[in-house]
Amino acid sequence: MSNEQPVFDPKNMPFRRLGNSGLRVPVFSLGGWLTLGGTVVGDPVKEIIKIAWENGINMFDTAEVYAQGKSELEMGRVIRELNLPRHELVITTKLFWGQGKSPNAGGLSRKHIIEGTQASLKRMGLDYVDVIFAHRPDVTVPMEEIVRAFNYVIEKGWAFYWATSEWSAQQLEEAHHIASKLNLIAPIAEQCQHHMFHRERPEKEYLPLYSKYGMGTTTWSSLASGLLTGKYNNGIPENSRFAQHSDFFKNTVAELQKPEGQEKIKKVRELTKLAEELGTSTAALALAWVARNPNTSTVILGATSPEQVVENLKAIEVLPKLTAEVLERIEGILQNKPEAPNLFGRPALDTFGRPAY
Repeated sequence: MSNEQPVFDPKNMPFRRLGNSGLRVPVFSLGGWLTLGGTVVGDPVKEIIKIAWENGINMFDTAEVYAQGKSELEMGRVIRELNLPRHELVITTKLFWGQGKSPNAGGLSRKHIIEGTQASLKRMGLDYVDVIFAHRPDVTVPMEEIVRAFNYVIEKGWAFYWATSEWSAQQLEEAHHIASKLNLIAPIAEQCQHHMFHRERPEKEYLPLYSKYGMGTTTWSSLASGLLTGKYNNGIPENSRFAQHSDFFKNTVAELQKPEGQEKIKKVRELTKLAEELGTSTAALALAWVARNPNTSTVILGATSPEQVVENLKAIEVLPKLTAEVLERIEGILQNKPEAPNLFGRPALDTFGRPAY
């Protein structure tokens, strides 16, 4: 291991603020779900993170539950072995499912938030993470306890910010209300599933929160676990995610055999034709489409090889090609745009003024 730290070069990577915070994150980041520490271990993990770093990605996302903690272990090991400068990195992890079977080993009690944070830091070999996520809501814990606990974690210097993952708009509203009332720190972002076939929550349910709190999203599964790459257009390839995690995705695979699933595959084929017109891949088009949303802070990529990282980052070149006309064509293919809020007959406002929602 060299003692000389590599210098970060953002290349052509765009950066955005994470929600309403001052933290700048790359539009495309790298996550460890199902891959790093799971199906990918050892030197290949280092190769993937190294190529991501060399191509402008300095944000890496993991969770205590990914590969039963092995994802955090692998990520921490690689950061040390590559000697990546900590101040140049944005490291995020998530708490909820825990590592044990006792009643307090998971969830969002003050006990688990504090002990879980300490355990994650120990596995990664870090003094702090940039963002700690509540990986799911915990309806068995008072929201005030959750907000106070994350506030404590930040005050101790174990994290700079906290955020949520797959919380409802109502739960997010409650967290912000308590934080405002008690002068505590509110969550800055939401890590939600967002792709061309999953739009209601990120594009409709959260809509008031973007303008009200400046919330941003760190999206996961933006390729619908590979469906939007086109690789499943003619069956399930042996080396695909659906095949390697057959138990996890058995319901998804079963759905593809039904009329609704076949309709999705038909749409992917049409998107593939559009991608070819634009001189890119279906995957790059789908990733750019999510990144094109102004409320997206970062799109989390998954990768099983360095080549996949490079291939997915071609989405950066697609972003300026997503003109109003192209976006309209995509909507024509998808036919699933969430309905606008019901105005109950109220007359339209001036389009150049401040939006109502």
